[in-house]
Amino acid sequence: MPAPEKRTRNGKTRWLARYRDPEGKQRSKTFDRQVDAQTFLDETVVSVRRGTYLDPDAGRETFRAHAEAWLAMQTFNTSTREVVEHRLVKHVYPVLGSKQLAQIKPSTVKAWLAGLKVSKSYARTIHANVSSILAAAVEDEKVAKNAARTKASRPGKVARRRIVPWSAEQVAAAHRALAEQYRILVTLGAGLGMRQGELFGLSPDDVDFLRGEVHVRRQVKVLAGNKLVFSLPKGEKTRDVPLPPSVRAALALHLKRHPAVAVSLPWDGEPGDAKHGETLTVPLVTTSREKKPLNRNHFNTYHWHAVADAVKLTEGQEGGMHQLRHFYASVLLDAGESIKVVAEHLGHSDPGFTLRTYTHLMPASGDRTKKAVDAALSCVPVVYPDASVSL
Repeated sequence: MPAPEKRTRNGKTRWLARYRDPEGKQRSKTFDRQVDAQTFLDETVVSVRRGTYLDPDAGRETFRAHAEAWLAMQTFNTSTREVVEHRLVKHVYPVLGSKQLAQIKPSTVKAWLAGLKVSKSYARTIHANVSSILAAAVEDEKVAKNAARTKASRPGKVARRRIVPWSAEQVAAAHRALAEQYRILVTLGAGLGMRQGELFGLSPDDVDFLRGEVHVRRQVKVLAGNKLVFSLPKGEKTRDVPLPPSVRAALALHLKRHPAVAVSLPWDGEPGDAKHGETLTVPLVTTSREKKPLNRNHFNTYHWHAVADAVKLTEGQEGGMHQLRHFYASVLLDAGESIKVVAEHLGHSDPGFTLRTYTHLMPASGDRTKKAVDAALSCVPVVYPDASVSL
């Protein structure tokens, strides 16, 4: 092992540790004590030989500079990119942005988390972004460890909110509370389980009235500056949903009274999507009175607000349009549909998420289990000392 060099200047002795990095470049670091210089040299030489050496200059990059480079490389669509950037600018950069990557320790992340003035669930989302950014720094060999992945630097678990779905009577009240031209949204939301943006982006061309099927192909999204775009459904996942006869009849009547209106919006696709940025013209089932695509911010403020009062929410219930989707899921589960089928109809990529969200809505299966086992074992004899008795 190399030894540190003794240097004396103006009567003060210091120790210089010289070494060569993996590229053969000579580097050095000065210490007040010989033992510290020797320890540094020993550890550095071993790390170079093992391939675990980290350039000390790389860790001097600020978190913000690294995060901005990370964000530029992500294959997010426009809306996702804007959301992540907003989180970083508002909640992360003010505290971590100017810090060097090498300065960010688990205690740094823990202190930042403690100062966040957001809900626990949102804090977990922001923390996940920070963890991904620091993970990229580890991969780029700028730091040795991800300071956001230690037990001490993780946010606490969030108690899962128990969904209390609306009743059929509440759905009917919501239907009555809306202006006639928008009532079909309640029917479609409760009858197809579609998300609000997917309902706003639904076209008659997506509906197969003969086969009784709806193809969920797009949604209307709101970007920064209140700009509307078409894009794929959440998770870039299209799906087909069964169209019940009652919903089909209601939709046909609506289109007879309110013919579809063709609207044009830019297509917000993933990077590499040939259609990204192109203007797409689609006839929509529902539009505003001005024949424009529905904007969720405007619709929720000026139209859906009347629904909450009309529905008369009970304890644990929420009043957003997403409740129609929960109602749909509860109806399917109560009818005995499997979690896998419900997940497919809702557009969930992970049936486990569907199970965790709606498991408390599944009907009790004790009696059904007993009957199933009895039926299966009906021909199996149970032998007693003095008789044979069938179950």
